[in-house]
Amino acid sequence: MIERLRRALEKQVDASGVAVFRMAFGVLVVVSVIRFFAYGWIDELYTKPKFFFTFWGMSHVTPLGGRGMHTVFAAIGLLALMVAIGAFYRIAIVLLFALFTYVQLVDVTNYLNHYYLVSLLAFLLCFTPANAKWSVDAWISPERARQQLPAFYTYLLRFQITVVYFYAGLAKANVDWLLHAQPLNIWLNARTNTPIIGSLFALPHAAYVMSWGGFLFDTTIPFFMLQRWSRPYAYAVIVIFHVFTQVLFPIGMFPSIMATSALIFFEPDWPRRLLAYVGIKVDEAKAASQAAPINRIALSLVLLYCAIQIGFPLRHRIYGGDVSWHEQGMRFSWKVMTREKNGSVTYNVTDPETGRTWEVLPRKYLTDRQLRDFSTQPDMILQLGHHVGEEHSRRLGRKVRVTVDALVSLNGRPAALLIDPNVNLLDIRDGMGLARWILPSPRNAPPHFVPVS
Repeated sequence: MIERLRRALEKQVDASGVAVFRMAFGVLVVVSVIRFFAYGWIDELYTKPKFFFTFWGMSHVTPLGGRGMHTVFAAIGLLALMVAIGAFYRIAIVLLFALFTYVQLVDVTNYLNHYYLVSLLAFLLCFTPANAKWSVDAWISPERARQQLPAFYTYLLRFQITVVYFYAGLAKANVDWLLHAQPLNIWLNARTNTPIIGSLFALPHAAYVMSWGGFLFDTTIPFFMLQRWSRPYAYAVIVIFHVFTQVLFPIGMFPSIMATSALIFFEPDWPRRLLAYVGIKVDEAKAASQAAPINRIALSLVLLYCAIQIGFPLRHRIYGGDVSWHEQGMRFSWKVMTREKNGSVTYNVTDPETGRTWEVLPRKYLTDRQLRDFSTQPDMILQLGHHVGEEHSRRLGRKVRVTVDALVSLNGRPAALLIDPNVNLLDIRDGMGLARWILPSPRNAPPHFVPVS
């Protein structure tokens, strides 16, 4: 079986599909960087905050200040342009992966699924000779140009996009999404004034149709894209779906990234055939006389990467309960727009010697944007609680006690306590493992949809 897999991966295919993927990837990152400069997001996210939330084990990753972060983003844009045109590609893609990933690690509140996807795709492109065709590198050094590449590279990129879609669909296989059409009930109720289609959102079953449609789309679309007969129709559905979500929901570059990345599912020679169809003559990809071998170590590393991508999104099963509530295993799991949460947080700092207690509001430390994400996520509430406790302990010269009143509403339910208000947050080390200090999720069903009159 391993030998059959290796032969399939070693099969030589047209390099133009991977080349276009490289171009599109680079262009999308350039557009993203331009958006960051144009909307002032660099200062908003990396200069304005006084406190930054770190990922577990990444407390050493800190921002470089205003000028430094602007320089980093400018470098990301330049590197992405170099990747797009295939200039000094190997150096450019490695540096792009490193800098883009660094930017995402600076503050947990900046985490978005599509940023994580960009980092993963950049990582895979580090090992992909995507500059073998239609690149500056191939033009400067024709001896390095190649008309064909092992199918291995195409299959690996397809695998990554399949994982995103399938797990995004699997995340919707829950009672709130399928049986109560939440949170789509809430979101559509707020968009009934959308031109042309807004009146449809007020229909009693609109949210249910869209909930089930989203679930079926995500879980099946990659498999339809893998079939030659259904691929054109499936891609048309992908474009329509992502255009619709882009118009309806403020989710940034995610629809563009997914719709563009899905092109990798077409036959590897699709760009060359498309150009030929419109009358542009390009070099034919000649069949290779011998397949390029893939050694066992490389194959083992690929299989390990695939196993991690399949297993890691399922880690929330270890913790049990409702991952949308306790958030353990939520990130890096492709749970795209699956819950609506709102919260309010107040810390209580107590001096054990005097018994005096102070209320501390997170707004003292966080920006408005950070507050929105922080107030519903236990690990970030814990992080800031430690910071508050350490600050007051230094001021008093002795260790204080920190508890929290964290009220959270999930998918329109009445607000409930998220964290045990009797637990001293300073006694909790890092929030890893079974977090018994997080209270169970509410058992009541979310509210039903009430159309706006």
